[in-house]
Amino acid sequence: MSQQLTVIGTGVIGNGWIARALARGWDVVAFDPAEGAAERTRSFVANAWPSLEKLGLAEGADPARLTFVASLEEAVAGADLVQENVPERLELKREILAAIDAAAAPGTIVGSSTSGFKPSDLQRDCTWVPGRVIVAHPFNPVYLLPLVELVGGEATEPHQIERAQALYQDLAMRPLVVRREIEGHIADRLMEALWREALHLVNDGVATTEEIDAAVVYGCGLRWSLMGTFLTFHLAGGEQGMRHMLEQFGPALKLPWTKLEAPELTDELIDKVVEGCEYQAADRPVAELDRRRDDFLVELLDLVQKYWPEAEGLEGRI
Repeated sequence: MSQQLTVIGTGVIGNGWIARALARGWDVVAFDPAEGAAERTRSFVANAWPSLEKLGLAEGADPARLTFVASLEEAVAGADLVQENVPERLELKREILAAIDAAAAPGTIVGSSTSGFKPSDLQRDCTWVPGRVIVAHPFNPVYLLPLVELVGGEATEPHQIERAQALYQDLAMRPLVVRREIEGHIADRLMEALWREALHLVNDGVATTEEIDAAVVYGCGLRWSLMGTFLTFHLAGGEQGMRHMLEQFGPALKLPWTKLEAPELTDELIDKVVEGCEYQAADRPVAELDRRRDDFLVELLDLVQKYWPEAEGLEGRI
């Protein structure tokens, strides 16, 4: 029996969920009152489908299994999983999530794609089964990148998180259960720190946007795609690992190397960042850059999967 994903809100993230679920052989029902939403979504899926084909489609995968409906209530009927993707405004999300909670069957899991809000705040207006409303934060492009951060709120019970884990795993994702709720979760807090430092480097005239991206692309980014921050530093300690690394380089943490507080977004800084990114894009439309990124990610995923924990026999690791 096929599973059903319901997507509420079909921007870039919502459409990414749709493409991923279709590629996994799920039925997808979408609701978005914006004019032209259905046409934009079908175009998005068509653009993403070649990459999904290269990555490998599940049995029954078919873009024709997408249905748009005229109301939220109709959309959530029969859903195994509902994914909310409305704009990042807390009051709006509370309103939509409360409507979903009131209309969806009690066993349905409701995930919010919020990048920053805590689930307890999102659950506040839900009165039927508030615990099943959780944070399920993905990364763009959702149809290729496997990480989804799962965060339960005050009303969430362990079985609801376990049910969510199973559903997202069936979508070929890697659920990361965040141990306690915090604004920004895990990955966005890390990316935000790098983003703030990058803005300071541009603002202070140290580097252009292209030079900063090059520092990541040709250096630390290559290591991070396999090992992440901690294991990378563990190797930097030589045979003694992380303990020696901290003994040797730990004192540098007291040096004023970074400025974690964001710089003021002056018009001058905004112009520098925008002009730098437009120079990097070199007049290529975003759709073309999307396809280039997807082609790269498909090849990279094919490579790194050979080195992920389960390939080494380390089962049960993230």
